[in-house]
Amino acid sequence: MHASADPKSRPDSRTGYWPGPWGVPPWTIDFQPSKKPLPESADFVVIGAGFTGLAAAAWLRLLAPNKSVIVLEAEHIGSGASGRTGGQFLGETAAGDQEGLGDVIAGVQSIFSRLSDACGFSIAGRAKLMLPGAWEIARKGASKDSPIEWNDSGTLRVVGEVPGGTIDPGGLVSALARAAETLGALIFEDHYVERIEWTRPIRIEISQGRRIRAGKLLAATNALSLQMAGYGDDAYPKLTLAVATAPISDGALKAIGLAEHKPFYTVDFPYLWGRVCTDNSIIWGAGLVDPPPSRDLRQVDVADAESKRLFASMEKRVRGLHPALHNVQFTHHWGGPILFREGWLPPVLDWHPASRDAVVLGAYTGHGVALSSYLGSWAAEALLARRQLPKWASLKR
Repeated sequence: MHASADPKSRPDSRTGYWPGPWGVPPWTIDFQPSKKPLPESADFVVIGAGFTGLAAAAWLRLLAPNKSVIVLEAEHIGSGASGRTGGQFLGETAAGDQEGLGDVIAGVQSIFSRLSDACGFSIAGRAKLMLPGAWEIARKGASKDSPIEWNDSGTLRVVGEVPGGTIDPGGLVSALARAAETLGALIFEDHYVERIEWTRPIRIEISQGRRIRAGKLLAATNALSLQMAGYGDDAYPKLTLAVATAPISDGALKAIGLAEHKPFYTVDFPYLWGRVCTDNSIIWGAGLVDPPPSRDLRQVDVADAESKRLFASMEKRVRGLHPALHNVQFTHHWGGPILFREGWLPPVLDWHPASRDAVVLGAYTGHGVALSSYLGSWAAEALLARRQLPKWASLKR
């Protein structure tokens, strides 16, 4: 498990982010939970205040307003993958469609709509959700009249289009946290879970000697706290690297084929993904950094020599894609945690190995922006005994 942030530190006034080893992305988390004393017990405790945990907490309160919901976050909301994702909003899983999964994008829109109606503000609006579709690009099999032609170990062109779009990660974290709190969930930052006793009720020991009892629990820590969440050795975390450019002109955007603001990702290697932001800046991502043998990503620092080398290589690669990018400037460099499963298995949405009163949800393999809210709501319904967990999301596969 990872260490808690120093509670005396304050977020950067421009970005809203606490300083840390993974760099600072270019969006703002503008919500801080209300300060309240930690209760002795709760009907539901959610560990992790990212997209998954916050969506689940809000959905639990929406469906069961008479039940108490607590969210425990080791650092601050969005401090893990959710606040440092690139913001691509894609359906399905990284392993493709799964039996009974349903239409993820339509499902998330419905979830956001219901939460928005209950809270009096638009989650999709605050998250700047746009759904123009997404391009799959590759070096062979180009579509006719591909708008993209980039020089990258061959010529990258569009080979297909899938449903999807983009969001502002900071906006979505903030909106989901605000919705959860508006509906009555209590969110506690700087509450690092040190130990869990799998009794009934579940006993949770938190940093600084704090404790709470939970009737049911959701472990939504994704690539962090792997042992606590019950992941085996077949789940391995990595840090993906991303950079953001300064805004470019509409003409340059058209020249490189991104005037429609559709996100893109390669379906062959070397891997590359990215998307255009509302101000015409562009986010590019590629490369993975391995954790130490402990699998603790908090020991990886994007300011170290190897990460700097990878960032420099990425900048050179982006500038070489197209003449319109030769002189582009880079404003942000950061890393985001991703949890993979051996064999690229689908995400985990299963009962914890130690307790049928606890659900584990995560391991999105980089496709978690839409899936996290969608499956977070599914997990909430399972904890309320209103829905079965999917067989394809077993922790033991």
